[in-house]
Amino acid sequence: MENIDITGKKIFFLYPPTIVENEVMSALIMQEFESYTVKDHVALRRVLKRFPNSIVFVNLDEKTMPEKDWEAWICDVMADPNTVRTEIGVLSSNANDEVKRMYLTQIKVTCGFTYISTDIKKLISQISHILMQRGAMGRRKYIRVTSGNETSTTANIPLDGRFVSVAIRDISSAGFSCIFVEDPNLPKGTIVTDIQLKLQSTLIRAEAIALGSRAYESMQVYVFVFMPQIESEGRYKIHKYIQTAIQNKMDMELKK
Repeated sequence: MENIDITGKKIFFLYPPTIVENEVMSALIMQEFESYTVKDHVALRRVLKRFPNSIVFVNLDEKTMPEKDWEAWICDVMADPNTVRTEIGVLSSNANDEVKRMYLTQIKVTCGFTYISTDIKKLISQISHILMQRGAMGRRKYIRVTSGNETSTTANIPLDGRFVSVAIRDISSAGFSCIFVEDPNLPKGTIVTDIQLKLQSTLIRAEAIALGSRAYESMQVYVFVFMPQIESEGRYKIHKYIQTAIQNKMDMELKK
C-alpha cells in the first residue's frame, strides 16, 4: 500500500463538467496534483478499494443518475469499510442552498461543495485550496511517471560530439532517469546541453545536470535534473505528457 504521507493522494473527478476536464485538470497537473478523469462510477468504486486514501469530486449535474442516487452513491462510499478513508467533494453549477447544506452538514463531505462558474482562475484556486487543506500532495513535490517499455519515450543525449539514444525510465517536470547500454562515465554535476526528449509524439529540448548513476542489470541508469532555465513551454509539454500517461494507466486500472 502506498504511503500517502510521501506519495500524496490520487484525485478523481467523476463525470467532470467540461470546464473542469478541459481547464482545471491541466492546471492541477501543472501544480503537481495527481488528478484523473473518471466516467464510470461503478468502476471507480472498485478502484477506490485499491486506492482507499483518494479524493473524489462528484459532479452532481451529471445525468447518469438523479441527484438522490448520487447522494446514495456518496454515502455508500463513505460507509463502506473498504473506502471509508476516501474523501468526497461535490461540484455543481445549479444545486440550491438546501442541497449544499445537506452535503455539508448532514452527509458531511470533507472536501466541500464547489459551485462551477466560468471564472476559471477562481475555480482553480478554490479546488487547489481544498486539495492543499486535505494534504493531497503529501511530501512529494513532483508527479513522476514511469515509462516502462515504451519505445516512443526516449532521449538523445550529446556525448563526445555525437548523440546517444537512451530509453527514459521515468520523468517528472524536475528531471528524468534513463538507461545507457554503455556507461558514459559522466561525473556527478556534469551539465549536458541540447538534450532532445521524445515523449511519444512530443519533442522537447532541454539542459540538465547529471545527479548520479547506479548499475541496472548489465546497464547503467543515470538521473538528470533539468536546469532552472528550461523553457516554460517545455515544462508545459512535460506536464501534458505526464497527464496523458497517468490517465492512460488509470484507465487500464478502471477496466480491471
